[in-house]
Amino acid sequence: MTITLDSVRTDEQIVALAAEVGRLCAPTEAAHDRDATFVTEAYAAMREHGYLSLAVPAEFGGLGAGLRQVVLAEHELARHAGSAALAAAMHLYLTLVQLWRHRRGAPDAEGALRRVAADGLVMATSGGSDWVCPTTTAVEVEGGFRFTGRKAFCSQAPVAAVISTSAVLGEPGPGAEVLHAGVPLSSPGVSLVETWDTLGMRGTASHDLVFDDVFVPADKVVGRRPYGRLAGPLLVAAIHFAPVVGAVYLGIAQGAYDEALRVLARRPGEPAPASVRGLGEMGARLRVARWALLAAVEEAGEDPAADERTLTTLMVAKRHAVCEAKEVVDIALDVVGGSAFFRTSPLERAYRDVRAGRFHPINPEATLAIVGAGALAEAAVS
Repeated sequence: MTITLDSVRTDEQIVALAAEVGRLCAPTEAAHDRDATFVTEAYAAMREHGYLSLAVPAEFGGLGAGLRQVVLAEHELARHAGSAALAAAMHLYLTLVQLWRHRRGAPDAEGALRRVAADGLVMATSGGSDWVCPTTTAVEVEGGFRFTGRKAFCSQAPVAAVISTSAVLGEPGPGAEVLHAGVPLSSPGVSLVETWDTLGMRGTASHDLVFDDVFVPADKVVGRRPYGRLAGPLLVAAIHFAPVVGAVYLGIAQGAYDEALRVLARRPGEPAPASVRGLGEMGARLRVARWALLAAVEEAGEDPAADERTLTTLMVAKRHAVCEAKEVVDIALDVVGGSAFFRTSPLERAYRDVRAGRFHPINPEATLAIVGAGALAEAAVS
């Protein structure tokens, strides 16, 4: 089946596109995992098939996918290529953020979306290292600001052209203000330090970026928020990030299930009852987690409100997805047995990759704390 920009519209076509891209990405994942090198071939395939413009509106040259379809696509891509899917997720959720901003009249959003479709613009984020209390500082100067600091977890940094990042205006601490801006990686003073040598997700090239007195024009600052608070642009980003990244880890677990089923089906004789039960448990967990993720997206809507209720809805679904993904992959190893312990097994890589899901903000324990605090707050006023 040949998927083209003109033919992609339905959920089935979006998933078929992701599957086609995934089959092209899969053959090089093991080598990039072994060497901790970026999934370059995967990005070439994504560009060729328009995958990186998935969430760009059709009138701007993209595929016109909304949040739900991006979730479906990333789930499918991750079944075949976990590192490629996670790296792409960082770009795709930022595309959704630009779409959200465009709907609200942000003057620069349409240009960014058109560049993604026409020029292959790749956007990166430093959100994993900044979060609510960035250590990078900003100093106000004529015409803008000077950013200085170091950002970790900058996935797909080798191919990104711009990074969505933040810096504290003045001394970090209570009462300070955080600036959010898009910074071209070609800016003088920006450098990449290759630090990404990790347990899993080794092909994402989530290296450090260093900002050494980098000038950021005032008109590139897209928003401000109080230091230490999940608000403003960061809240919008977190809302779009949660379901997309949750879909990646659930997709990796689906791939592990597929591999376990393939191995058992090819073994001679009847499988052990425990193995059959293990397959059943994996299938049940995957179905319920997928239902939860898609139901959360439906509840939030294609144009989600930037509020705490939406954040909680989507983060709870992400928590369930990443926790269930880890359990499913662990069961897959038990079902397959000793052959899964070899580095040549896709399950060995899935076992490592899926564990990264619990480190993304908001992490599973912090999510439960937020839900509990919200319940107490509601009870206090009822």
